[in-house]
Amino acid sequence: MKKIKNPFLSREDYQCFGCSPKNHLGLQMKFSDEGEYVVCEWEPRPEFQGYNNVLHGGIQATLMDEIASWTIYVKAGTGGVTSRMETKYKRPVYTDRGTLTLKAKIKHTVRRIVTVEVQLFDHDSRLCSFGEVDYFTMSEEEAIKKLLYPGKEAFR
Repeated sequence: MKKIKNPFLSREDYQCFGCSPKNHLGLQMKFSDEGEYVVCEWEPRPEFQGYNNVLHGGIQATLMDEIASWTIYVKAGTGGVTSRMETKYKRPVYTDRGTLTLKAKIKHTVRRIVTVEVQLFDHDSRLCSFGEVDYFTMSEEEAIKKLLYPGKEAFR
């Protein structure tokens, strides 16, 4: 597993809810490259619960959307915006039982739509939720101009 560099850290205005370590209210996700997958090991905090000690479904969806975007950055080599997301919940995800693991990979590409498959596993490696995220992608040049995408090499 190879750590993915966060090239946005040097930006003063970087406050992403999903991945900025500067956003103390956010998820503060970090990512690794594992072959065809982008992987995130994430420790849930109690303030992200819905029911007592159960991770809120909206937070699960946000985790999946964020890792999907990093999959676009690193694996597709561009940026984009979420155009569709489908999330399915199989079992509760507890906030008080340890580290969760998310895995994402590109499932397929049709023109400018890249579909990313995401899975969320609990502390015992059981699949708890999964989904597909469609990203409307731009050319690398457009993503650099419109989304401040730093280029694929910036993540290595």
